[in-house]
Amino acid sequence: MHLNTVIFDMDGLLIDSEPLWEEAASEVFNIYGVNLTEEQYKTTTGLRTKEFVQWWFRHFNIGEEELIKAEKNIFSLVLDKIGQRGQVMPGVDHIFEFFSKLNFKIGIASSSPDTLIQMVIDQIGIRKYIQATASAEFLAYGKPHPQVYLDCAAAIQSNPTECVCFEDSFNGMIAAKSARMKCVVVPHHAQYKEERWGASDLKLSSLQNFGALHLSLLG
Repeated sequence: MHLNTVIFDMDGLLIDSEPLWEEAASEVFNIYGVNLTEEQYKTTTGLRTKEFVQWWFRHFNIGEEELIKAEKNIFSLVLDKIGQRGQVMPGVDHIFEFFSKLNFKIGIASSSPDTLIQMVIDQIGIRKYIQATASAEFLAYGKPHPQVYLDCAAAIQSNPTECVCFEDSFNGMIAAKSARMKCVVVPHHAQYKEERWGASDLKLSSLQNFGALHLSLLG
């Protein structure tokens, strides 16, 4: 089927927020005597905050009654950190202009709460391009479940097989592929050579590198 829609993940792809999420999580987890290694943190990248906290609290046998408080504290810190220090990722202007000129429908499907999605859209100046957003915040399942991508496609009135998605996380890539969408991954440079990205349709080092040839290969 002909591709006519592009859906972007947000954290780590459009805005360099992953270090700020990790920083916020570290500050909150330290309260409970937990220090995640970089490798441990990486395994849960792309999950919703609720799932991320739940996973590690259970791993370290921290009481379930602290889950909601920790989740709220992390999000509050992240909102402040991204607002003050969030930097747009390389190639964002290019990729949105590229698809806009082709009259693609454009959406964002993120694990983050809608409050953060809307803040980032305005912060990096892409509001004029966006026709739909979807958050996994209140879904029964977040990424790697495909629902947030399916919801975004439905909101933008596109068939999943008409969509190409851009992701930076493994969980996000699985979600996009499970939704029967094409998936372009732009992994963090430290993870770029990992074999697991072989499940994607295309791997790039930057959004800036995507062009007409890549789109024709996907189509």
